[in-house]
Amino acid sequence: MNEGFFAQAYEIVKQIPEGRVATYGQIARMMGHPRSARYVGYAMHASPGMREGVPCHRVVFADGSLARGFAFGGPGIQRQMLEEEGIIFLPDGKVDLAQCQWEA
Repeated sequence: MNEGFFAQAYEIVKQIPEGRVATYGQIARMMGHPRSARYVGYAMHASPGMREGVPCHRVVFADGSLARGFAFGGPGIQRQMLEEEGIIFLPDGKVDLAQCQWEA
């Protein structure tokens, strides 16, 4: 994948509203690359983050789990950021996608 792929992923992630999450696969499908969820993950890991308006903390796995190697300091930080936005977590620690997934 190239810088264009990353830039396209960032533009989509910038549209995720506060209080909502999207999955890596969802972003990949929106980009027209339905089998590229892993590359979306690479893009989020390399993201310039909130300082450039890319809320990569709002991107989660398809089952609602958080990335263990989250760029801002681990899943605890990602969870805290999401909880501050009103994201609901299930008892197993995963995001309640039924309640919080972005319907683009």
